[in-house]
Amino acid sequence: MTHVTLKQLRYFDALARELHFGRAAESCAVTQPALSMQINELEQSLGLVLVERTRAGVQLTGKGAEIAARSARILGDVRDLVAYAQHSNRLLTGTLRLGVIPSVAPYLLPPLLPLLRDAYPDLELHVRETQTQLLTDELLEGKLDVLLLALPLKNTDLTNLPLFEDKFLLAVPKERKLSGRVRATKELIEHERLLLLEEGHCLRDQALTYCSLQQVDAVNTFGASSLATIVEMVSAGFGITLLPEMSIGIEERGRDITLVRFVEPEPSRTVGLVWRSTSPRTEDFEELGRLVTKAWTDGPLRAARASGRGGAKKAAATAAES
Repeated sequence: MTHVTLKQLRYFDALARELHFGRAAESCAVTQPALSMQINELEQSLGLVLVERTRAGVQLTGKGAEIAARSARILGDVRDLVAYAQHSNRLLTGTLRLGVIPSVAPYLLPPLLPLLRDAYPDLELHVRETQTQLLTDELLEGKLDVLLLALPLKNTDLTNLPLFEDKFLLAVPKERKLSGRVRATKELIEHERLLLLEEGHCLRDQALTYCSLQQVDAVNTFGASSLATIVEMVSAGFGITLLPEMSIGIEERGRDITLVRFVEPEPSRTVGLVWRSTSPRTEDFEELGRLVTKAWTDGPLRAARASGRGGAKKAAATAAES
C-alpha cells in the first residue's frame, strides 16, 4: 500500500525549488540526511525515481517534475485549509504575509499600516517588498498570502481586485523651460534622456509602453531600483522621468523638479490586490482592499492634489516666461 506523508511532500517541494539537498534541508530546518531519507521513502512509496543525482547537482526526472507540480498544489490546498480554520470567524486576524512592489510600498504603506493596526490589532503582518515576478512566484508557492501591485497580472490561478487608478506625471528639472506647454505629450519625451527604473520593475515597462518606445537607446536605467534615485537625477538635470501620482507627496519634497500632467487620456496604472483563487480569505482581502483605498485617498492622493495645485501655477508661470 502506497503511503505518502505531507512531510515527504514538503521536503520534496523544497528540493524541487532549490535543486540542492543542502539548501532544501536548510529551508525545511532539518539535516540533509533527514531530508534525503524522506525523499528516498517517497520514491519507494510511489515506485518512481523523482530526482537524478549528478556531479553537477540535482535534477528532477520527467516524472519528478510532474510530482513536484502536483505536490505544490496539494501543499497549497493544505495551507488554505489551515487558513480557513484560523480565519473563518473574524476578519484580518492571525498572520498575513503581504507582498508589495517597490514603486508602491514607500508611498502606500505609511498611511496604510496605522489603519491596519488601529482597526485590526490582532493581525500579525509581515511585509515583503520586491519585484512583481518574484512576488508572484512566492504567492503561488504559498510563501505570501496577498500582493499589492500594479495590474493586470495574468494568471488563471490568481484573483485580481482593482482598487484605484494611479496617474503618471512628467518630472523635468526645474531649470527646464517648457516652451509654453502646460500639458505634457509623448512627443515631448521623444528627444529627451528618459530616466527609468532598472529592468524587472513594472513601472519601467508601463512608462515605455505609454511612450511607445521600441528603441530604448535614449532610456537610461543605470541600475536604479528606487524612484528616489531617479528623482535626484532629474533634480540635478540629468534627464526627465515619469512619476506615479502616489509618489509626488514624498518625491517632490525638497527637490528642484517641475511636475507636468499629460494631455488626455492621461497615462496611469491600476493598483490592486492579487491572491490565489483557492484562498479561503477573500473576505480578508476585500477588507484589506477597502483600507488600501482609504489610505490612498487620505494620503498620497490628497498630497498629490495639493501639490498639483501649486505645480500648475509654477508650470504656467514657467510657460509664460518662455
